Order: sequence, then structure tokens, then C-alpha cells
Amino acid sequence: MQTTNCLLSIAHCLLILRIPYFSPMRPRKIILRSLLLILVVIIVGGVWYAWRAFPLISGFGAKNVCSAVFLQHRDPKAVIEEELSMFPLSLGSFTVNEEDSSVTGSVWGFARRKAIYRHGLGSTIVNDVPEDVLRKQRFVLPTPVTSNRDSIPWPSGDMLSDTFPSSIDKQGIDRILGEALNDTFDGKPVHTRALVVLYDGQLISEKYAPGYDKNTVMLGWSVSKSLIGALIGILVKEGKLDINMPAPVPEWKGTNKESITVRHLLQQTTGLDFAEVYSSPSEVTRMLFNKGDMAAYTAKRPLKHDPGTMFNYTSGNSNILSRIIRHTVGEREYASYPYTALFRRIGMNTALLEPDASGTYIGSSYSYASARDFARFGLLYYNEGKWNGEQVLPEKWVKESIEPVDAAPRKNYGYQFWLNGKSKTDSTQRWLPDVPADMFFADGFGGQDIYIIPSKKLVVVRLGLRVIDENGLLRAIIEKVRD
Repeated sequence: MQTTNCLLSIAHCLLILRIPYFSPMRPRKIILRSLLLILVVIIVGGVWYAWRAFPLISGFGAKNVCSAVFLQHRDPKAVIEEELSMFPLSLGSFTVNEEDSSVTGSVWGFARRKAIYRHGLGSTIVNDVPEDVLRKQRFVLPTPVTSNRDSIPWPSGDMLSDTFPSSIDKQGIDRILGEALNDTFDGKPVHTRALVVLYDGQLISEKYAPGYDKNTVMLGWSVSKSLIGALIGILVKEGKLDINMPAPVPEWKGTNKESITVRHLLQQTTGLDFAEVYSSPSEVTRMLFNKGDMAAYTAKRPLKHDPGTMFNYTSGNSNILSRIIRHTVGEREYASYPYTALFRRIGMNTALLEPDASGTYIGSSYSYASARDFARFGLLYYNEGKWNGEQVLPEKWVKESIEPVDAAPRKNYGYQFWLNGKSKTDSTQRWLPDVPADMFFADGFGGQDIYIIPSKKLVVVRLGLRVIDENGLLRAIIEKVRD
């Protein structure tokens, strides 16, 4: 529709200029009018791009600056210089309002978007819901944990052992992590902010960039999807959800989407027409930065393929899962459910999920936690869903979560977790060729990763701004583990 409007505008310009397709005009006039036409096309194209892209630039920047300033307590200038310095994000201007805990973004004064911060909830973009209504929303959250974790042994607390297994080269791992903090990739700084290594459950080594430490909460981006996958598993264990039944999505009843199951959502095989493209406006960017109810927006997308036949990784599927959790546990319990059912049970006391304007947690993208707490989540999966002897996840959930989806050509996806690839014998067919085939990982934009390597007894967390040489980092750490 947008492309059609653009072409109609160009046709209209042609009529105004009265340029026929075949004309005996003298060469000079032809050149001048052709140049004028090109200019008109450029202007129309620029307006079309601005109409689509500017609100996304404003929304992305306002949301992320708001969380960084009010949740992470970072300097707004540093946030803008690091996170928003690349084109086209650099076109945006962002104003922090300390009085009402908000950030407003715009591009040359146009496409204004506002994000507000609410204590215990993080930041939310004001979309489809008036700001005063949004600020009046009430969420029943659990009481914050105030105990001193430094006196409680790891992993329940933060007191670490000073003795280490003889099978690991701790000094070597320390050196690797220290060097990784200053790494570049493709000639650009990657801004690694945190690295944590667990060996057989014990915290062996951790390193942080200046300004960050073991208590700093950091954005997980799509690591959030794996957290949502775990919460779905807990609902299955509680007998409240059957992943093989049609997904309880109100918009799908009586439609051709009624056969989509929760399993299809977990495995990213719903068949919905949804593009996960960040380099230009797409369904995912419209959902995250222009829509107040992200799950509803995704649920209304048309069906492009038969469910189960095509793998299409989308953030929309994860947000539908998040709303399914909401509908399953009910409004009274939903806000606190991720905390009581998962985070508090495994000591992830810094973890926080941010909601959209409708009140549903953005299960695709907006989770925050310390690097240690993300490591705790990895440890839960390393221990096959057990924590301190308690089976938190269904007994076979982790095994099912790392079974490759048949519809994925590279056999590299399970239940909201990525896998190392389709071949256990041919390393060239793996995602990371120098890493064992049994590795699976929660992966977020820019290289937010929780790597779980059962055969090497390792859990590795890396958090930063841009992707790194993942294969090289893990290979180097693995070389410091003696079997």
C-alpha cells in the first residue's frame, strides 16, 4: 500500500511536469526535466522513508535511554554516544526529564515518542494508551529482596569459594576474559560489559568493564525469549498448559490460525507473516516501537505458511507466549508470576521484565538482570531444570527444549533456545565450529549470550553492545579446561 502511494505520487509529479514518455524536446530541456524528475523522486522517497522510519528511531532511542538512565543509572550522554551513535539512530534527539522519569525522542522535531519509567517495571513507550492512563496502571509485584547475598554461598547467594577444581586453568581463563573486555570485531569496539564463567556450577571467573559490576542489571534483549520458554515449561509442570493443544489466543478462534499450538510458538513455526528485520522498518520494529499491545498486533498478522511447516524466528511469537502466560495465570497473579515461579526460586533477584502499554511483559526483548543472575538461569538449564534439588522445570523440559526443530534447515533451534547446529560429527556444519555439538544458548541482539556446554561442564555469559568472535572466545575458554 505504501509503495503504491509512492508510485502514485511520482505519477502525479509527471503529470504536473507534463513530461511524456516519448518527446521530441531538445536535449537540454530533456536533461533539465529529467533532473527535476529525479529530484522529485528523491524527495518523495525521502518523505516516504521518514514517515516509516522516524517514529521507530524516536521510539527505540526514547525507550532504551529511559531504561538505561532510570533503571541502570547510567549517564544519558554515554548512552547516546554508545548505543545511539550509528546511522540512522544518530538522527534522533533525546531529552531526559528527571521530574517525571521520562525520555522524549524525536528526529529533527518530528515523530515524537515518549517513554516513561515506573519503579519495579522499568520503562514503557507511550503507545495506543494515553500517558495518564498508563501511569495509573497497577501491578501487584512481590516484595523486593533485601537480604545481603554476600553472606550466602553461590549459587543461592554471592559468596564465592576461593578453591577451584584442578581440572581448570583459572589464571588462563582470567586472562582470556580480561583480554575479551578490550576486544574489537571487524575493527570496531564491541563494548563487552560483563563476562562470567561457571565450571560444574561453580563461579570460576568474571570480568566487568569500568562502570559495571556484579550488581549492575543489563539488557538481555532476546535472552528474554528463553526466560519466557522456561515460564511456559513451569505452567506445563503445574498442569495449566498443554503445548500440543491449540494456543489459547482469542483472535485465532474460528480462523485458519486456530490450529497453531503452543509448541509451534515455542519452536517459531507458527506460519505467521512476520518479518524479523531491524535494518529497515518491518513487523518487528513496528511491534516494538509503535504498538501498545504487541501480542495483539502479532496475533492479527495473516497466516503465510501452514503451522509447523516453516521455521521463521520472530519476536512476535514470543510476545504471544507472554500474553498466554498472562491469560493462563490470571490478572491478579500475572505481574508477580515470573518472579515467584522462576526468578526468586533460582536466586535471580535482580531480574526484571518490562511491560508494553497493555501491561503484558515484552517477552521477546526487554529483560534485565545482572550477569551473575543470567548465569544462574544458564545453570538451571545445565542442571536439567533442577535447583537445589527441586525440579523447577518439567523433568524432560530441558531435553525437549534442545531437540532441533524439523522445519529449521540448520537444525539449530528448540524451545526459544538456539542450538549449535545440525551435525554432531561434522564441525563445519555447526554454528560455532570449534565448540561441542551439545552447546545450546540463549541469544540476544548485540551478543547478549548465555552459553551452556554440558560436555565441558561450562556455562558462559557474555553481555555487551555489539557481537564478538563467539567461536574464538569459547574455544579459548574450553582449551583451559582439562578433561
